[in-house]
Amino acid sequence: MRTLAIVLLASTVLTGCMGAKIKRLSAVEQDHYYALKVFMNDSVEKTFLKFKTEEERNAYLQERGLWDHFYKYPDHVRELIIAGEVQSGWAEDQMFMAWGEPYDRRRLTGRPASRSELFVYRFEVAPDGVIRVWTPSSKTAYKAVDFYQIDVYVDDERLSEMERKEDWD
Repeated sequence: MRTLAIVLLASTVLTGCMGAKIKRLSAVEQDHYYALKVFMNDSVEKTFLKFKTEEERNAYLQERGLWDHFYKYPDHVRELIIAGEVQSGWAEDQMFMAWGEPYDRRRLTGRPASRSELFVYRFEVAPDGVIRVWTPSSKTAYKAVDFYQIDVYVDDERLSEMERKEDWD
């Protein structure tokens, strides 16, 4: 089965001053930046990007407690996160790093867990085969050749089930 990378829409639209700052990051920095971006507010993101050196940026992530969100996982898991290859059994934060915030989220009852949620992710497939997590502000959806949805069931902060749907709810 061919593996397709899931690319967050935000990572493909690099414009203005922020885009230039992101482009100057090394490939490794870009990987952990896009994984950790889901945990950053605008202020943290701007501060991170204003630092001139990789060492300063890494120290800032460590100081803010963000570094360990990504680097607590072994290399092979971080590679899956970067590729967007979400797996059943993952912790909720791994899914967020791979796919970002969901389109929709709902609390569930009647499941065999003390806390259950449903996270709904929508995806768009570009003509070149690249798969992107769809967002309501998507500027590429009009070019998409296919759309689908993945419902992720999270029980006690662990991904227990994933269901692909060919149509959006």
